[in-house]
Amino acid sequence: MSANGLRLRSARTRGSEEGSLVGPERSAKRAVEGPWRIAALALLLAACSPAAPTTTIDGSSPATFAATTAQARQDLPQADKLEFDRALASLPTRRFGAQDPEALRRTTFDGLTAAQVVEDFRQRQ
Repeated sequence: MSANGLRLRSARTRGSEEGSLVGPERSAKRAVEGPWRIAALALLLAACSPAAPTTTIDGSSPATFAATTAQARQDLPQADKLEFDRALASLPTRRFGAQDPEALRRTTFDGLTAAQVVEDFRQRQ
């Protein structure tokens, strides 16, 4: 009992469970927990989702090569796009005797991803 005659509830009887909360206390607790639950669920789903597929360059024809290199370039972070462009442009200069530099470019990069092209370019530097 308190000095004014009211009975104080101990921490054990008061509890921290939602069932023991009433009125505004219960609403406030739900308002705080709701966004956290949604955020936790969103993070869990993002972590469990499969990675976005990477584009493989197809050098079977000039049209498919142009389309797949453009798409593969979009898969790269902004910092790697310039090196990807340099890698594509530097290939004919490595082989001076190449009769058809476009065909050489298509056969060299066929089956690679943009990340592999950038990695190969960095190793050659």
